[in-house]
Amino acid sequence: MSRPEDQSRTPETLTHRLILPRDANHHGTLYAGVLLTMALEAAYATAFRAAGLNANLVLKRVLDLRCLEPVRIGKVVEIRGREVHRARAYVVVGLHGSPLSADRTTPWLDGSMQFVQVNDQGRPEPLDREPADSANLEELPPPWPAVRDRALRLLAMRK
Repeated sequence: MSRPEDQSRTPETLTHRLILPRDANHHGTLYAGVLLTMALEAAYATAFRAAGLNANLVLKRVLDLRCLEPVRIGKVVEIRGREVHRARAYVVVGLHGSPLSADRTTPWLDGSMQFVQVNDQGRPEPLDREPADSANLEELPPPWPAVRDRALRLLAMRK
């Protein structure tokens, strides 16, 4: 089991899940509703970690979520999450579904979600802390630059 100080060294979160028959649609592949739930859980864990232990976050919007290939029952999936953008009261996290088999090189999922820090009345308020290293967000390793760039374009679209 990793210790809290070990977790602060890497900016990514990692989630794994076995796809069970209850997670599948009538084609025997991952149902879209379950995919959304898995992605939201991974994104919230990433946002909470990025915002700090005193975070009071709510989902503002799903900016982008793409299922790039079907996932069959019995497969174990991996979702990596990382903060890709931050403003005064919100954080945007990217998601990347990495392949778990050596014969696959393309991701099965990618996307981004925006979370807002709110006060007790549900109004936005500034995040408690700045990013651990703002330069770190400027020079993201692959696949994060493409996820961040797409998220920033979508953030610019209002309603």
